[in-house]
Amino acid sequence: KVNAKSIEKALGRAVKDIIAHPDTTDEGTGTTVTGVYLDTTTSEPTWVTLNIGDSRVYLLRDSSLVQITTDHSVVQELMAAGRLSPEEAENHPYGNVITRAVGPSELSVHPDYVRLDVIDGDRFVICSDGLTKELTDYGIGHFLAAHADPAAAVEAMLAASLANGGRDNVTIIVLDVARVGGPDANGRIVDEVSDVDEDTAERGAPRA
Repeated sequence: KVNAKSIEKALGRAVKDIIAHPDTTDEGTGTTVTGVYLDTTTSEPTWVTLNIGDSRVYLLRDSSLVQITTDHSVVQELMAAGRLSPEEAENHPYGNVITRAVGPSELSVHPDYVRLDVIDGDRFVICSDGLTKELTDYGIGHFLAAHADPAAAVEAMLAASLANGGRDNVTIIVLDVARVGGPDANGRIVDEVSDVDEDTAERGAPRA
């Protein structure tokens, strides 16, 4: 069963594992986490997004792409304080500095959560900062609009990220939302709640 409690227990175990193996990790090692799960414990099912760090969840709804999660980063804090514009943030020297992570420096691991309605036709993008370092939000929206199939959208974004430099590991998941028995974006009748495709490439790695 996936819920906030089970997620935080798993993250807590991950932190303990990192602490237990200091010889295999650099001092201060930490990682980001993000995702989305379906909460069916409420009267109406809802999506719940979560994040720690600067990996993100985007939602494409009614042709509008919105970043749902908020980065835990120095750059995001500067932007929130009005000291940095989005354009300046793109090439800021502290662009890689995160303020929260899953790692030994965190005494407790509690992601931020955002609850969303379940709407037919919604499309989620769950990604690492390896994607958002190479593609702007406009670029992500472009590839989503150009590819109705989630696998094709993932492949296109991954290829573009690597072509733009691939400065960090790139992980992408595209999740299309459709009610059971209803048509998806390609006109197929779905027999599950959603259609998901994902891919990952290490920093600078060529496509197979």
